[in-house]
Amino acid sequence: MTANDFRRIALSLEGAVEGSHMGAPDFRVGGRIFATLASQKQGYGNLMLTPEQQADFVRELPDVFLPVPGGWGRMGATHIRLVKANEDALAGALRAAWKIRIEKNTKTRSSKGKAKKRVPRPRL
Repeated sequence: MTANDFRRIALSLEGAVEGSHMGAPDFRVGGRIFATLASQKQGYGNLMLTPEQQADFVRELPDVFLPVPGGWGRMGATHIRLVKANEDALAGALRAAWKIRIEKNTKTRSSKGKAKKRVPRPRL
């Protein structure tokens, strides 16, 4: 797979748009990043997964997936080795990252939409 394949598949997901983060292509849904090509010069695409999903992808295809080094990787940021990935692996991983972002966006919107109870302040 190539960076162009990554882009094509990411943009095929409903509501996905391409943007730029610190000069690197990123892919967003609802204004939030779910994947990037920030490491494409090293042959990677990057996916924003949960730590549990990351562990599953790495366990299933260790030659294809690896955690991003450092804190981002511990939070689920995952490299996909494009040259070793096939269409199904890439599409499945991008769909997983996209779905996480959709769910987080929905959760954020619903919590923002809830009215906070106003607690009366005592008069002095």
